[in-house]
Amino acid sequence: MRYPAEHKEETRERIVQAAARRFRSRGNKGTVIGDLMRDLHLTHGGFYRHFGSKEELFAEALEHSLEQFASKVLSKVENAPQGSQLKALIDSYFDVEHCENAAGGCPVAALATEIARHPPKARAALLRVLKNHIARVAKYIPGATEEARERKARVLFSGMAGTLTLARVIVDKLDRRRFLDDAKKFYFDAARQ
Repeated sequence: MRYPAEHKEETRERIVQAAARRFRSRGNKGTVIGDLMRDLHLTHGGFYRHFGSKEELFAEALEHSLEQFASKVLSKVENAPQGSQLKALIDSYFDVEHCENAAGGCPVAALATEIARHPPKARAALLRVLKNHIARVAKYIPGATEEARERKARVLFSGMAGTLTLARVIVDKLDRRRFLDDAKKFYFDAARQ
């Protein structure tokens, strides 16, 4: 039985969305294509009608998850009162719920160390979306020029992703919350300089 083109596209989108969560929560090696497809009630062989390889899915899922996460954060920033957008950005990134939800959170914090070991194609997908995100965030960061604001945004984002990764290692919830609160203050003060 042949399915309409829309069905194939919807199925591909379901696979990408599920894979994006699974890669962030389990990593690349912990994500098994057969298990992913079974959980979606699809066949393992059907995977290859949509993707040439797991690496291709990883790149697309990574791009999807970063776009999805950036839109969520930027929505909070854009709805913040004038002059408090930078604080909203930092507060939402270091939110305890975000810290505890690797599967639905920032893919850079969840996967950066793995991404560095991937072929250039997967890294290029991340960098393409990341550059766009940095440009969108930079307008909320103080600086004399657009280039200065983007430079700060790159450093801010990379530092925040690393900090969130370390926060996820902290077992004690009170210690984790204190660490995140300290990070909020540090990054807010640093970005305003």
